Amino acid sequence: MPQIGNIVLKDSADGSHTFAPSDITGGVATFAEATGTPIGDPRLTIGRTQTQAGRRKVTLKLSVPFLSTAVVNGVNRTAVARVAYANIEFSFDGSSTAGERATVRDYVRTLFERTQTMTDGTVVSLQGLF
Repeated sequence: MPQIGNIVLKDSADGSHTFAPSDITGGVATFAEATGTPIGDPRLTIGRTQTQAGRRKVTLKLSVPFLSTAVVNGVNRTAVARVAYANIEFSFDGSSTAGERATVRDYVRTLFERTQTMTDGTVVSLQGLF
């Protein structure tokens, strides 16, 4: 079982963002990147469950708020303007091997590389496929 620790993610400008552990509740670990404005902290959760049928599920959820500043009665107020979400769920047969699970993980990882024009075009540019 891996020990919980920081997770470093890269953004589209190749900047690094460190998500530090903040909680583990019900088998779901929560990580947050401290931005100085708690309502604007991006969060990542990682959870693992097993279904009654014996399938092993790993769910990763990322939420990234984007803030704006509004002037209310002459006072600047920070608010969440919008939030982007990503949900990734892996589901494996109870008899799957570590090699099979690594293969699926690597497929998903490479699916989102910038060189994958179809997924980059749909996720980043919100274009449809033809």
